[in-house]
Amino acid sequence: MPAAPHGCSNDTSLPMCYEESAGPLAMIIIPCLLALSTVLVVALIFYSLHKNKQRRQSTSAHFTNGQQSVSLAAASVSAPKVQAALYPWEMPEECVLEGLEFWQTGRHGPICKGLLKKRDGAPSAVVVKSLRDGPNQPEAKEFVEWVLFHATVCKHENVVRMLYCQTKRLPMYLVLDAYSPGNLLHFLWTLRNNSNITDQSLTFSETSVFLVAKQVAAGLDYLMSQHRLVHGDVAARNILIGPGLSARVSGLDVAFGGRRTDPPIRQRAAEVPLKWQAPERIMMQLSIDRSDVWSFGILLYELITLGSPPYPELEPLSVLPKLQGSYRMKRPQNCGGPLYDMMKYCWMWSFKDRPAFSAIIKLLESSQHLAATKDICVPEAIDIFEYNRKAGLLS
Repeated sequence: MPAAPHGCSNDTSLPMCYEESAGPLAMIIIPCLLALSTVLVVALIFYSLHKNKQRRQSTSAHFTNGQQSVSLAAASVSAPKVQAALYPWEMPEECVLEGLEFWQTGRHGPICKGLLKKRDGAPSAVVVKSLRDGPNQPEAKEFVEWVLFHATVCKHENVVRMLYCQTKRLPMYLVLDAYSPGNLLHFLWTLRNNSNITDQSLTFSETSVFLVAKQVAAGLDYLMSQHRLVHGDVAARNILIGPGLSARVSGLDVAFGGRRTDPPIRQRAAEVPLKWQAPERIMMQLSIDRSDVWSFGILLYELITLGSPPYPELEPLSVLPKLQGSYRMKRPQNCGGPLYDMMKYCWMWSFKDRPAFSAIIKLLESSQHLAATKDICVPEAIDIFEYNRKAGLLS
């Protein structure tokens, strides 16, 4: 048997001999494969770097002046229309918010009080309602729609005044005129036991009730006649009082929610204290303009009693059964006959029998000369906890 070739042992002869016999071909193929794999690896690296760069550019496009930008296209189905509608309201560069202090938590996020400072004017008090940090698309979309809602309806002297907004970048917020003294309910509480008050701007009579009520009715009439909008939460806590007892309707969150079809939003819109709700709303969740008229009658009671809770002798759940039995609140102290007649007119069981706000305005005007001019005096101070309990505001 011939000897094996030099360098090829019996157990390794096949691979070694194959390599030896195919040596020139291997010298060509192996370097080519190595070069090809290197090219592929380099290409993959460059592709990965390119994709990362695109992602960084896409992300950086959402930042303006160091703040994350919020695309209105993601916040609204009709982004171009929203942009066009809100463009005049966007906060100008010459305006600055200063001294912001947390006030309370709103539906969309924190609500702050502060000052709006312009280059060529004195600072003015404002309320800033902002979107909470880390918004997802549904929250941002709802907030932008909520801002647009204010821009659309806040165009009457007796409706809360929108000043500016910021929707193109975070933080997103809505700036409203704070109006001073501010919250009507709190203002009424300060008037109690007014024997020690020397400030004439803090005096309040039955004539004052007519003055404020006419303005509130005008604001509500505007919302209904111009926007087919039911306020849904008419109460002293949702009215702003300003210089000379000027009044503005505010608290439009329920009105906004009532126009939406989203179940969670409609559920929040229904969360109105029972003692301010009309019977049809309590029983059937039917909210119409004449439901606001019922609540307006409760507001008249709040005004003439300097902020007393309605139905103080009843528990919230017992109000509807009593109303079904023709029960109505008694005529308050300091309340004249015409004003009490207006309350009872607003509290007609059938909403069809209640007056429209346009008629209420005329009735108030025709009866105002009969109102007493003597300052209303309610000596009892308000205990907040007791008020919330009687008003049914405790959760």
